Amino acid sequence: MSDVLIKVENVSKKFCRDLKQSLWYGVKDIAGEITGRDNPKVELRPGEFWSVKDISFELKRGECLGLIGSNGAGKSTLLKMLNGLLKPDSGRISIRGRVGALIELGAGFNPILTGGENIYVNGAVLGFTKQEIEGKFNDIVEFAEMGEFIDAPVQNYSSGMKVRLGFAVAAHMDPDILLIDEVLAVGDVGFRAKCFDRIAKISKEASLIFVSHSMPEVARVASNILVMKGGKALLNSHDVASGINEYFRQFSDNSEKISGGWETCKIHEVILRSKNHTCKNEVLKINHGEPLEIEIAFSLDKKIKDTLINIGFFDKEKRNIAQCSSIKSAYKANNSSEIIKTKIKIESIPFSMGEYDLSLYFVEDLGNNRRGEVFLFEHSAAKFEVFDKTPGFAPVEIKAEWN
Repeated sequence: MSDVLIKVENVSKKFCRDLKQSLWYGVKDIAGEITGRDNPKVELRPGEFWSVKDISFELKRGECLGLIGSNGAGKSTLLKMLNGLLKPDSGRISIRGRVGALIELGAGFNPILTGGENIYVNGAVLGFTKQEIEGKFNDIVEFAEMGEFIDAPVQNYSSGMKVRLGFAVAAHMDPDILLIDEVLAVGDVGFRAKCFDRIAKISKEASLIFVSHSMPEVARVASNILVMKGGKALLNSHDVASGINEYFRQFSDNSEKISGGWETCKIHEVILRSKNHTCKNEVLKINHGEPLEIEIAFSLDKKIKDTLINIGFFDKEKRNIAQCSSIKSAYKANNSSEIIKTKIKIESIPFSMGEYDLSLYFVEDLGNNRRGEVFLFEHSAAKFEVFDKTPGFAPVEIKAEWN
């Protein structure tokens, strides 16, 4: 227990949708606390809703909790309660140590003061002496890459400059607990890389809570995972991969298809086959490293002689991570019958554990490795889910011979 820096026990927080009614409820709650009368905070009153409901977890020194969920899931509300900005309506939060937080863009900065002055103000709030802040000042300015802008008012900073300065201050004040809520998405690629290097150093001696919609970033830093939906915990686990899969499952819609409007080409069916399963209009289950067979039945306008087929593989974040093109195999789909069937055999699926979309592109073949008009593009023509006993965090795992 001595290593537990954050302990959250059945914490709940509710809000009211109507401002006037919210103010009235606030007055009644304060009056109830002052007079010591019973205050039924655990019950919803007209117009109220639970932003956070019965959340519990522990976080030890050296652990990083990836807090994920769709917009409105209650992540930011939970972080504000952890940082002391909001009071829970029920439950208990125990914090041990100094908290550094980067919850909102520019939060904690006085816009009229310069960046340098804000460093001293933030340090003083965290309990540092002027001499201690002076010892960290140059490192903070150098990390934030502020240069001469450190003497300009914060209200003149861009969003990226505010993030750089905010993270630099939070990360260099020796926090025992660091809270980060999505704001790193505003920074450029180079600064984000530097931030993650800093996070890796801090995480050895601190507890981190990291909120992001970028699952590769969460997989990179998190040791624990908490998935929220509608203010409640869907999953709380040390298995980060299963938490990320649960997050994406909220957005999965097997019926979603985005097709081109061309009448020159029509897909009739797509069948996926693994070692043990065959699926049509369903998600195929396949193990990492197993062979995959794709069968496409389609028809072409009689004026079209030959067509090339390109298969795109998309991960759960809709990133095109791989492709398989018939032009690389010198294959052309010849328009010789009313229904054309093409089979593609992939010897080994190299993808990490997770769900993937298969998209189809049909392109006119002009000969001599040249492509012409796109006849049809269908996104999410089929889906398959890869299972792996030892999941990795990169979308593609390369097979190699080890000696």
